[in-house]
Formats: sequence, structure tokens, C-alpha cells
Amino acid sequence: MARATNRWVVGARPRTLPAAVAPVLVGTAVAAGGGSVWAWRAAAALVVALALQVGVNYANDYQDGVRGTDGDRVGPTRLVATGLASARAVRRAALVSGAIAGAAGLALAAAVQPLLMAVGAASMVAAWAYTGGPHPYGYAGLGEVFVFLFFGVVAVTGSAYVEEGHLSVLALGASVPVGMLATALLVVNNLRDRVGDGASGKRTLAVRLGDRPTRLMYGVLVVGALVGALALALAATPWALLALVAIPLAVAPLRSVLDGATGPDLVTVLGQTGRLQLAFAVGLSAGLWAR
Repeated sequence: MARATNRWVVGARPRTLPAAVAPVLVGTAVAAGGGSVWAWRAAAALVVALALQVGVNYANDYQDGVRGTDGDRVGPTRLVATGLASARAVRRAALVSGAIAGAAGLALAAAVQPLLMAVGAASMVAAWAYTGGPHPYGYAGLGEVFVFLFFGVVAVTGSAYVEEGHLSVLALGASVPVGMLATALLVVNNLRDRVGDGASGKRTLAVRLGDRPTRLMYGVLVVGALVGALALALAATPWALLALVAIPLAVAPLRSVLDGATGPDLVTVLGQTGRLQLAFAVGLSAGLWAR
């Protein structure tokens, strides 16, 4: 039983989960700094974000597995490709994750605004179409754009909206650095898989750009997020500078990527980037809450 449980944990790709937690923390902090917070709404928003992220990961595992494009991977263990779980079981896990996200989203829509159902539906379609359907946008070099939008702009502003009941300029501004770090996670993931993806016909942005430009893009995203905290400090509250407590965590992954790390070393960078994003979000959230 322990081994069975562990394979599903591994398949959920825990290193990517900060991308789901960070925007909810920041969006909730935007609302908290301006008034009260409904704890159950914050919890429901977190369930939506985590379930969508896990669902994306399982869906990607399933879709790449049945296409036969996951056979030679350096990164996290793939359940279908390695035979640890059947394609049908992984597909079911993706659908269950989506159903959990949908149930929590429906509760928020009922309490706040029915139009949130449209946002939730768009998020689910984006999650499935990343590597699913006849024209997966993740294979067309558009994955980074959608990650920035859905794990940055939509997730932060949405988490603030369910508390405040209106769109917040501050939440929109805070969503930019959060989205940049979420995108950095995908960039380093695609950098690690660039050669294999190119050989299997996946035209990710890393494949299209090439090695060095992709590494520079990672650096721009990480440094850009830190600059974004400075901009928030100038435009909204000096407390946003608390996000810069994450700077020490940026040094190692930046050095590794810019110095040409490959293979398993980039798996380490993925975890380091996740920790950087979470630390940044905690610091920024503390600052926004204290304003």
C-alpha cells in the first residue's frame, strides 16, 4: 500500500505544487490587507489551485504516455511510460482531480459570483489542452504564456476576488512576479527535456529558442520577479520588500542554469525554483497583509 501511495505522490510532481500555492497566498493577502478574509473561501481557492495543478500533471503523464513521447525522461517518474500505473488509471486520476477543483470552484461561484464558473471552465480546458487534444498548445511553444496567465494573473486576481468581490489593481500588479516565477518553473522543466522533446516532435518554447536563449529567459523571469517586488514597494506598499527575503534562494538555481546545468542537475533546479517561488510568495504575502 505504501508503495502504491508513493507512486501517485510522485506522479503528482510535488516540486511543481508551489506554483499552485503561491498565487493563492498572495491573492488572499491582497484581500486581507484591505479588510477581512473568509477563511473557507481561501481554503476553497487553495483546493481549486492544487487540484488543477495535480490534474495538469496527471493529464500530462497520461497524454504523453499514450502518445509514446515519454519513454526517455530525465525528470520526475512518469506513471504511464514506466508502467507504474495504467493509462486508464492515470486518466481517471486526472479527471478526479478536475472534479475536486470543479466542486470547490462551484462552491465559490455560488457564494461570490456565478461568472466564476466561466473562469473555472476556462482553467480546466487550459489544463487539459496543455498536452491534450489534436493541437496541444504546450507542444506549440505556448505553455509559458498560459502558465503566466493561469498560475499568475488568473490565480492571484481570482483569489483576491473571491474575498473582495471586485477586481483589484493591486492583485493584478502582484500577479506579475508570481506568474513570472511560475513560468520559470516550466522553463527549467522544458530546458531539461529540450533535446528529447525536439526528437519526439514537441515544439516547446525551449525547443524553438534553443539552449542559451532558454537559459537567459529563466534568468530574466527570476530577476524580473524580484524587480517586480521592488515595483510593488514603490507603487503600493514598502512592505512588499519582504518578498526579497527570497533572494538567497535565487542564487543557486540562477548559477546552475546560467552555467549550463543539464539532466539531473536541472531536476535539482526545479525543486530550488519551487522553494524560491514559495519563499517569495510568503514574503510578499506578509508584506501585503501588513500594509
